[in-house]
Amino acid sequence: MADPVYNVLFLCTGNSARSIIAEVVLNRYGQGRFRAFSAGSHPKGAVHPYALDLLRSLNYPTEGLRSKSWDEFAEPGAPVMDFVFTVCDDAANEVCPIWPGQPITAHWGMPDPAAVEGTEAVKRAAFADTCRMMTNRIAAFTSLPLRSLDRLSLQTRLDEIGERREAPASQRESAA
Repeated sequence: MADPVYNVLFLCTGNSARSIIAEVVLNRYGQGRFRAFSAGSHPKGAVHPYALDLLRSLNYPTEGLRSKSWDEFAEPGAPVMDFVFTVCDDAANEVCPIWPGQPITAHWGMPDPAAVEGTEAVKRAAFADTCRMMTNRIAAFTSLPLRSLDRLSLQTRLDEIGERREAPASQRESAA
């Protein structure tokens, strides 16, 4: 029997940076075991240019990426989600649509790189930090033995992944 392909939806308010990065990273590292999507409660309408630049520089595909509403994934005929992760605190506090199939949900909040103030280098570093932190969480997620964990154990593990706090690179360097 073939292993299932798990559908994963990453949610954020604007769907222009964090959730887009998560979608792209999981689609690569999920190695056919996962199919990732992203959406926002109030989509910006465009993917942030720094997110696109970063993803291209890391050789991730960016063709077809777009900022879209989470309503698309609550409509009839939409892919049924196995997992739904919020990656920003605003989306986590909003009333989400009812997702068909009762997916497992978790909050993996992290700072918004698009809200960072400063020089272009500082802003781009914030996007790189987001990508690094999201990649670490996705690596932990994709290494879980999903088929052998009961729902409660899986929920606990996903919550633990979301509770990991990593300092941005700029803070790690100043602490050394």
